[in-house]
Amino acid sequence: MMRKLFFLLCAVAISLPSFALEVGDKAPEFELAASDGKTYRLADFKGKQAVAVAWYPKAFTKGCTIECKSLAENGDLIREYDVAYFMASTDELEDNTKFAEEMKADFPLLSDPSGEVAEAYDVKMPVLNMAKRVTIYIGKDGKILKIDRDIKPATSAQDMARTLGELGVAKKG
Repeated sequence: MMRKLFFLLCAVAISLPSFALEVGDKAPEFELAASDGKTYRLADFKGKQAVAVAWYPKAFTKGCTIECKSLAENGDLIREYDVAYFMASTDELEDNTKFAEEMKADFPLLSDPSGEVAEAYDVKMPVLNMAKRVTIYIGKDGKILKIDRDIKPATSAQDMARTLGELGVAKKG
């Protein structure tokens, strides 16, 4: 009996689709409301500019506050590159709007309250409807350039700018 159960579980595990997003994959499409009152779609950037999405767990928490301040205070380093950049979480739009205002964020914070986009990007924590702290870099062609899971909130802006350079994202002329 245990042997049959083992083989059944193995068969189920093998047949399940793999949701892990990898470098080179086509980035999942998204359409998310942002703290600046606009709605952003990945498709709007395809063929035009690279995109960086810094996923974070929860507005107003310590690490997320430090990360947002880094991006707000040192965004000029990122804006040297031809990239649209965002922070994103599963927080409600109202919470992200207040967070953006309080942090003086001069870039949009995307809201994914359903967690569907976070799940598509493989950053959603199991059970919790919260994102892990992961930054995803997407090329102009819509493909994943890098998935950075080693985020240091205090140096997020400097690290993002360095990564954009390493990935060969064009500087603004």
